[in-house]
Amino acid sequence: MSSPVADDDLADLVENLPCGYLSLSPDGRVLRINATLVGWLASDAAALVGQSIHALLSFGGRIAYETHLAPMLRLQGKVDEIALDLLRSDGGKLPVIANATEKRANDGTHVLTRVTLFKAVERRAFERTLVDARTKAEAAASAEHDDAVLREQFIAVLGHDLRNPLAALDAGVRMIGDRETLSDRSRFLITEMAKSVGRAAQLIDNVLDFARGRLGNGISLTRNAQEPLGPVIEQVVNEIRVASPERRIITSLAIEENVDCDRARIAQLASNLIANAVTHGAPEIEIEVSARTEGGNFILCVSNGGAPIPPAARAQLFQPFFRGAARRSQQGLGLGLFIVNEIAKAHGGTMEVTSSDAITQFVFSMPLTDSRDRSQ
Repeated sequence: MSSPVADDDLADLVENLPCGYLSLSPDGRVLRINATLVGWLASDAAALVGQSIHALLSFGGRIAYETHLAPMLRLQGKVDEIALDLLRSDGGKLPVIANATEKRANDGTHVLTRVTLFKAVERRAFERTLVDARTKAEAAASAEHDDAVLREQFIAVLGHDLRNPLAALDAGVRMIGDRETLSDRSRFLITEMAKSVGRAAQLIDNVLDFARGRLGNGISLTRNAQEPLGPVIEQVVNEIRVASPERRIITSLAIEENVDCDRARIAQLASNLIANAVTHGAPEIEIEVSARTEGGNFILCVSNGGAPIPPAARAQLFQPFFRGAARRSQQGLGLGLFIVNEIAKAHGGTMEVTSSDAITQFVFSMPLTDSRDRSQ
């Protein structure tokens, strides 16, 4: 038998718990409410006892009570961490987290429901802050994406519009060089102009390929396994030899099987790799270009001497707009190796680079046949 002192202590404990407490009848009416909760609601216990629990809840809280808390109690006899909003006497809302459990008699009859309530003002504010931050981040990402798409569409249109006047310049320079009698100085200037036009055309092509890739269309391919690939690579090498007569470029070609590829794209890839070797390789060391078919793959290697590429730079070589160390006059947009890698991926191939004090080597490898054809 408990003593009056112990009963008083227990009653005081319940009244002054650091959380709200409710006892509810089976039909949801307030049987008991502690002083802590009464204080939170700025109300009077006598006014609340006998009221329906709905009188203490906001509209949203009533919905949560009827659709979640009450059904879960009936199913499992208890429920934890249900978010509710209580109504203060002044009409304000008090966010709380509710835990509830049912008390039943020996025969299973529902006697009452005990509910403990914990203030969740700071928790709700934190959750709202997180939701707001996520909403702002999503809006910013969407705006950034829209801006990027618009920017890249503009680049693509600009690239197309630049091609026409550039083609006219190229034709004019060729006509002057072929049909006019020129002094040595004029012939030199025409040659340099032709080089500049060719370089500008390559830059425009790289920008267009970059824009296409970022707009989601990717690098387009027109495959052909019937035409030989060796002459295409020889032509690329010869063009670079003409453009850079001071550099020695040697070739070793052993392409003994048909290669199912886009020859124009492979030529673009080879041209970018060799031009990169001309730009960054040691001028006194020859550039080696080899191509072979081996083990069901086509392999193209471009090697040059010179200072090794630092590991940190190697990790970024195939990223757009990355430019390695070069003379200012040789700097481009930093898209050449990015386009190389995109062409490699479009063919189902890979790009690898190794660099040491002795040699820097770029290796492109791709299957001889399109894997998508074999799977059909």
